[in-house]
Amino acid sequence: MATTDLRRSRVALHDGPSIPPLGLGTWRYGESARSRADEVALIRKAIDIGYRLFDTAEMYGEGGSESVIGQAVDEALRAGDVARQELLIVSKVYPHNASRDGAIAACERSLKRLRLDRIDLYLLHWRGRYRLAHTVEAFETLVAKGRIGRWGVSNFDTDDLAELWHVPDGSACAINQVYYSLSRRGIEFDLVAWQRAHSLPVMAYCPIDQGVLANAAALQPIAARLGATPAQVALAWLRQRGGVIAIPKAAREAHLRENYASLDVVLDPAALHQLDALFPPPQSKQRLAMT
Repeated sequence: MATTDLRRSRVALHDGPSIPPLGLGTWRYGESARSRADEVALIRKAIDIGYRLFDTAEMYGEGGSESVIGQAVDEALRAGDVARQELLIVSKVYPHNASRDGAIAACERSLKRLRLDRIDLYLLHWRGRYRLAHTVEAFETLVAKGRIGRWGVSNFDTDDLAELWHVPDGSACAINQVYYSLSRRGIEFDLVAWQRAHSLPVMAYCPIDQGVLANAAALQPIAARLGATPAQVALAWLRQRGGVIAIPKAAREAHLRENYASLDVVLDPAALHQLDALFPPPQSKQRLAMT
C-alpha cells in the first residue's frame, strides 16, 4: 500500500493548474424524482469521503443530474462541509447546442441547474454538425465572461484533436474525456501518445468498463495479493498510466468508498506485467469506444 500522498496527487493541465486523479461520474443520476433524495445524499457523502471532482452533462437526465449535483453542492457549501474553490465541476454541452450562441445559452441553463456562477470545466460532449471554430469561439467567450474556468472535449479521436488544434484557440482545450479502461485500451494505439505529446490529459469515463472489471475473475488473484478489490486494481492501473483522471460512477456508499480507496493501491511491476498479459495493448487502430 502507498502512503496518503497518493490521495493528494494531481493531474496537471497544460496551462498550469491541476485536478484530482479521481472523481465521481453521474450518468443516470437525475432520471427519476423518486431517487433524487438518495442521489443528493450520495453526493454529499462523496464530499465527506473526499471527492472533489464531479462530472455531469446536460444530457444526463436532461439536466436532472446537474440539478442533483447543484442541490448537493449548495447544501454542502451552506453547511461548511467544503469550500467552493476545492471543488471541480465538469459539465458538457449537447452537440446540437454547440453553435456560437447555442453553447452560451446551454451553459447558462446548466449554471442555473447547478446553482453555480461558474462551471470549472465545460466540454463538447461529442462532435456534431456545428463547426469546431464556432464552438471554440463560444467557449472562449464563456471563459472571458467568467462563466466557465476552462473548456475541453469528449469522445474526440486523434484526427478530431488534430483538426481542433488548427482552429483558432483550439489548443486551449484542457482535456479530452473518452471511454478508457483496462479492458478497453484502444486509445493507446495512437490517441494517448498524441495527447501526451500535446500535454492534454485523458479523462476516463467507464473506467471499470461499466462494472465488468469489478467482477472480473481474472483480476481476483492480483487484487487478493495486493489486498485490494478488482475494481480498485482497475482504477489504480489507470492512475499509474500518468495523465489520466478516472470518473467512475457509484450508486452506493460502499462503492464510493471502494473507489476512493483505490488511491491507496499501488500496482507493482509484477502486477502490471500480469495485467498486460490479461488485457494486451492494441496492435492496430480501433474505433473509439463510446456509450
